[in-house]
Amino acid sequence: MLKNKSKKQHSLVFRIFRVFLIVTGILFLLVISLVVWIYLSLSSGPDPMEINSYHPFRSEKAKEQYLAFENKMAEKWPVNSEERFVRTSFGTTFMRISGPADAQPVVLLPGGGSNSLIWSSNIKALSQNYRTYALDNIYDYGKSIYIREISSGKDFADWLNELFDTLRFNNDVRMIGYSFGGWVTSQYAIYHPERLNRVILIAPAYTILPLPSAYILRMITTLIPVRHFKKNIIYWCWSDLAKMGDSGKQLVEDRIDYYNIALNSFKFKQPVNPTVLTDLELQKLEMPVLFLVGEHETAYNAKDAISRLNTANAKIKTDLITDTGHDIMFTHTDTVNRKILDFLK
Repeated sequence: MLKNKSKKQHSLVFRIFRVFLIVTGILFLLVISLVVWIYLSLSSGPDPMEINSYHPFRSEKAKEQYLAFENKMAEKWPVNSEERFVRTSFGTTFMRISGPADAQPVVLLPGGGSNSLIWSSNIKALSQNYRTYALDNIYDYGKSIYIREISSGKDFADWLNELFDTLRFNNDVRMIGYSFGGWVTSQYAIYHPERLNRVILIAPAYTILPLPSAYILRMITTLIPVRHFKKNIIYWCWSDLAKMGDSGKQLVEDRIDYYNIALNSFKFKQPVNPTVLTDLELQKLEMPVLFLVGEHETAYNAKDAISRLNTANAKIKTDLITDTGHDIMFTHTDTVNRKILDFLK
């Protein structure tokens, strides 16, 4: 009797302590968010929709510094590519086009806070037998220039559909999205499934499961103008790559440098909040879909994500790659390339 009473007391104390931790965590997130919002409001420069000679950058100097940095990065792009700007009602989209001119099109969408160069490790393999279009997201960093606000997945889908019309794609498009680009790809697949031949989602943000609070907190702190906070999240997400000797660590440091200069160069705008697809939305994906994820994925539990997909839509092919996480494209490049190419066939 006394033991049962003691157990109940301990259980009650534990529940109270857990609630306390949750409430404290939420309050801490709110305080951090407020501090970041105040900072960005005071220092982000012109209004996001103020179109001028240096839009979407904060100033002419910021534009020059960023473009010089990106052009230096582009020197490592391993294939000959055509650089093209294509206009839509959402703005001008920049892309790097590679591969045989008469080959089937493969569209590559980058992760959040990055640009088309994120595909440097994959582009050579993918461009051998396909016409690849590596895009700079219209509403993110890079050389694309938005002129309209994007606030939803449908906006992204409409932008891509206009782009594909201008490029004269038929209903035989193959799309590959990494991280946030995976979510954007999933939105296009929901709104325009008739145009897609194949879809590949590589560690897509949200889409399958929500981000854990620890991930969101780290993302918020990256807005603080100190390099340490960018380093904190990227070393956490790409921890397996950082362990791969000097070359791996250098790739991580290069990504931190890029993210830092991009964040300081572009005007701040309200980001689009990605969503988790409902079971019904997942069931509507009738085209062949491949979901690639590393077992150490930090955006969600990889096995839980695979389990949900297998339950919601058994037609979606899932593949778990061991000894890697959100850095899956960089730690296991050959494996990822092989799985992509096998699936595209």
